[in-house]
Amino acid sequence: MGLCCLSSSTPGFIPMVLGALLVGFSIYYFIRRHGLYLQKTNYVLKGDGAWEEVTLYKVQKEAHNVKRFIFKLPEDMTLGLPLCGNILTKFVTEKGYNVVRPYTPISDIHAKGSFELCIKRYPDGKMGTHMHSLKPGDKLSIKGPIKKWPWKPNQFKEITLLGAGSGTTPLYQLASHVVKNRKDKTKVNVYYGNKTVGDILLKKEWKELEEQHPGQINVQFFVNEVSGEGKDKFNGHVGFITKDYIKNHAAGPDQKTHIFICGPSGFMKAFSGEKSNSKEQGPLTGILKELGYSADQVFKY
Repeated sequence: MGLCCLSSSTPGFIPMVLGALLVGFSIYYFIRRHGLYLQKTNYVLKGDGAWEEVTLYKVQKEAHNVKRFIFKLPEDMTLGLPLCGNILTKFVTEKGYNVVRPYTPISDIHAKGSFELCIKRYPDGKMGTHMHSLKPGDKLSIKGPIKKWPWKPNQFKEITLLGAGSGTTPLYQLASHVVKNRKDKTKVNVYYGNKTVGDILLKKEWKELEEQHPGQINVQFFVNEVSGEGKDKFNGHVGFITKDYIKNHAAGPDQKTHIFICGPSGFMKAFSGEKSNSKEQGPLTGILKELGYSADQVFKY
């Protein structure tokens, strides 16, 4: 019998309707419960390997060799970046060669309409040099996202972020989202090293996080040298991040803590050893191994 032929006087009509409603509500609850409800994906990056073009909206000088780049997105769209994730950027040289480099946006991963990159230009850096030549209105090719670490709130009691140079950007992305999530009580230690005070990236942002979330995040800056009047104004450490400092201030090696590290080659070699490749962490060596941490307690960006 077709459904169109049923009426309220048809035997079994009411039980049939109630059964249909029950099934419908059950399906709806299951879909909502497991996050499967359908909605338009307002992500620029969909993880399909396609390159997307974004437009540079604004450039801000942060230091003598550091600039902040703000790129426009459609107003109702986010970048589509997961926490502990980054993007690939690309440009084509005059000879037709592709130059591809990964960068971690420093803006909120949920921000709509724009995203920000903070990029340091190194003397021999092709992508950094190219980025520093861009002007508002120029285009940049990006793709991703590249997922690095599957962060879950409160999966650790305490984490330590070790960084140097431009390696601060992925650490800042993680720390800022941890402390801004009221449900995430993870304590965050940040030990960040540079050559000079002027080389410290996101100095203002790091200190704002510490001031806004006292007791949850502790940020310590280390510089090789401080000259002139800067000695009286610098509130940090003069010298390297040492083995003893980590031993005395960071949470020791156990399952309730984790270390995230990012920095230039020499820094990585000294503390943890470099990654084998973009996907393999490689063996743990250096200072962190000497302090008793195991490979599964350290993540190398």
